[in-house]
Amino acid sequence: MSRMIRSIVLRPAALALTVLFALLAFVPAAHAERLKDLASIRGIASNPLVGYGLVVGLAGTGDNLQSAQTQQMVANLLGRRFGTIITPQQIKAKNVAVVMVTTRLPPFARIGGRIDVTVSSASNAKSLFGGTLLPTALKAGNGDTFAWAEGPLMVGGWATDGQSGSGVSKNHPTVGQVPDGGLVAKELGFKLSADKPLTIALDRPDFTTAARVAEAINGRLDAVVAYASDPGTILVEVPKSKRRDLVRLVANIENLDIEPDQNARVVINEKTGTVVMGADVEVMPCAISHGALTVQVDERKEISQPGPLSGGDTAKAQRSNVEVTEDGGNLTVLERAPTLGQVVGGLNSLGVSPRDLVAILLAMKQAGALRAEVEVQ
Repeated sequence: MSRMIRSIVLRPAALALTVLFALLAFVPAAHAERLKDLASIRGIASNPLVGYGLVVGLAGTGDNLQSAQTQQMVANLLGRRFGTIITPQQIKAKNVAVVMVTTRLPPFARIGGRIDVTVSSASNAKSLFGGTLLPTALKAGNGDTFAWAEGPLMVGGWATDGQSGSGVSKNHPTVGQVPDGGLVAKELGFKLSADKPLTIALDRPDFTTAARVAEAINGRLDAVVAYASDPGTILVEVPKSKRRDLVRLVANIENLDIEPDQNARVVINEKTGTVVMGADVEVMPCAISHGALTVQVDERKEISQPGPLSGGDTAKAQRSNVEVTEDGGNLTVLERAPTLGQVVGGLNSLGVSPRDLVAILLAMKQAGALRAEVEVQ
């Protein structure tokens, strides 16, 4: 007779929770940050560009003969640029790949400047290793061409196939980069102007933070020139003494130290059981009871012997015994915790797993015992 026991415990050890809380307990208090890390000047932003081109020089790892778009593009290139008339069906080369070329044009990039471009396979190429990007127009959303890209690719991976159909690959061989491969052909046209206020846009709108930014700017310039029009926007009138030196004005403003205000927030990811709490989270006095459920399955294989002279056959029998145990879940009282360390200590004393903690925090929020916003991902 053989015996096998399977145990399923629906409450795992709280080691991950302990480590997470131990790290959170040492989170420093809010500190000042540079304004340039909290906001940006409206209008000063990069512009995405995209192009559709060809990569040549591949060692048989390009698009296969089933790629109609590759055949058509090669035929168009030979016909329009070199006067070679050829039908798409006559294209048999496997050292060519159709690619998408992407980049971001910096806000103050000038004609003739260089930018990096990323090249990604757009068909069924196996690898772009060793390829060269042919000149490709990079266009913005309005259809205008702002740059041209070309040059040899740098690919951080490779792939090879055997005759039996098996293959070996490393990293991601169908995406590469061309450092300084983009040549700026048209400028965005954005210019700083002293005739209208500078608009500072906060990355995370907040009334308190916006007020602090305006106050700090006025203090730095020793004049009332900044005011918050809404929680995410601060307008700065350009003083007459700074109208000819806007670059220095912006440099002075963006390097101001600002202490951003944050809402008390708890972020919960139910899929992974991850819980992250901010430093301003408070817990009011409450009582919590949370039990655990254990399921134990005892499986046995038994051999049944027939009686004497019965003429029966020996048979195998499977016998299962299922036991369910539910712990009584003691009632735990959490005192008021005005600091993150006390919140961590109180919740960690429950000895629950991260997934159990998700349900506890949501219940505490509904009961009004958790003073924080709860965001469930």
